[in-house]
Amino acid sequence: MKRLLAPVALAAALAGCGFHLQGVAKLSPAFATTVLGGDRYTDFHGALADALAASGSRVVGGGSEATAEVEVLTDDSGQRVLSVSASNTPTEYEVYYTVRYRVRIGGREVIAPQILTRTQGYSFDETAVLAKEHEQLLIRGSLAREIAALVLRRLAALPP
Repeated sequence: MKRLLAPVALAAALAGCGFHLQGVAKLSPAFATTVLGGDRYTDFHGALADALAASGSRVVGGGSEATAEVEVLTDDSGQRVLSVSASNTPTEYEVYYTVRYRVRIGGREVIAPQILTRTQGYSFDETAVLAKEHEQLLIRGSLAREIAALVLRRLAALPP
């Protein structure tokens, strides 16, 4: 009996506090067909294209049929040393991802060029170089998806 009541009580409590799943961002009808400019082989470009498509936008490479344009002006990522050991070998790195973009709808700039940067540190072990290189690639992809989600939220906040 308690096993049946616990999920029902939890659902009722969550519904009562106003909790709801985030779901997919609702974009303005102006983003029905969107040109996504920039280097299409980067992590960010792929993540933003997927996010736009999930929100109902048709992403195209260019052309006059597009109603909106998201132009990626800069898409940069890398890593830098955060700390070193007493023997002057790196022990911690920071992965960064920076994107500069702007948005136009119908030839009118609705979001001026903006810069978004995300960083995340990770420890480095020189005995596990391949594993740490893989970790760096995973972090870079995660940062790109975070920035794509931020851009999509800003697009969803634009008036119709």
